[in-house]
Amino acid sequence: MKPLKIIFFGTPEFAKSCLEAIHHSSHEVVGVVTVADKASGRGQKMNQSAVKVFAVENNLTLFQPEKLRNPEFLEEIANLDADVFVVVAFRMMPKILFEKPRLGTFNLHASLLPDYRGAAPINYAIINGENKTGATTFFINEKIDEGNILLQEELEIYPDENAGALHDRLMAMGAQLIVKTLDGLAANTIQEKPQPNVEHPKNAFKIFKEDTKINWNGNSETVHNFVRGMSPYPCAFTNLKIGEDEKSLKIYRGKIEIDAHDKTPGTLEIDKHRFKIFTEDGFYLPEEVQLEGKKRMSVKDFLNGFQHFDHISMA
Repeated sequence: MKPLKIIFFGTPEFAKSCLEAIHHSSHEVVGVVTVADKASGRGQKMNQSAVKVFAVENNLTLFQPEKLRNPEFLEEIANLDADVFVVVAFRMMPKILFEKPRLGTFNLHASLLPDYRGAAPINYAIINGENKTGATTFFINEKIDEGNILLQEELEIYPDENAGALHDRLMAMGAQLIVKTLDGLAANTIQEKPQPNVEHPKNAFKIFKEDTKINWNGNSETVHNFVRGMSPYPCAFTNLKIGEDEKSLKIYRGKIEIDAHDKTPGTLEIDKHRFKIFTEDGFYLPEEVQLEGKKRMSVKDFLNGFQHFDHISMA
């Protein structure tokens, strides 16, 4: 098997783990493309992507183009004469770029395509109560996440696992799947296949702030899955009324109990020892929370912060 020359495109930690696996494989990373440094926070400190940090530490040729269609950038990329481009958690690529390498450009997506196309596949797999997910490598075409599948691998979702924990396990699995895909392309042993034609594939659209509010009118399991799927980021929230003030409360973790009751879903019972919110068929017991303006804490510490509870209700 002749080693392949690769240009890698990616940005966050998930992508960095994949770049690291390729770098330690028999294949050669001839270039790395990531986002430009961004100023953020109070001091407007310049933040570098996880992929850039790794590339610089390992003396890899780095590109940070503002525009992917920039002629100078395209020429520099062409001069590297890569066999294949690998894309993980990067922006949309123009056809003029992804068609350059002789073997094409493939992407790693953290779901079992065609289900959960889109920006948040890990979150939605848990929110929807799936007991398995996985990762897929596929050739990029002009449609989002719809190219021919190269390799696919399943991963069990544990009953109380949250999106953060699943992200980390998929990151490790996905990195190895990319190396397997490169090995298969180098040896010409992979038979690419079109994605199955599913009439209503499950979607994983980008999550916005308004999508993270908890709907207490569902059953307990639905609420539990929603909190798990949003934790630790972007994190599910509900609103509390504390005296005259309305404050958001992020819920990172909790447990459920199924128990028939005559309360309205979304009703709160709170005192020094318990904090429970009623659902359609039982109640939810938050275990780790963050009140607006405060730090993340256990529910015990949260309750200890109040002398009285008769002024606290759901907003």
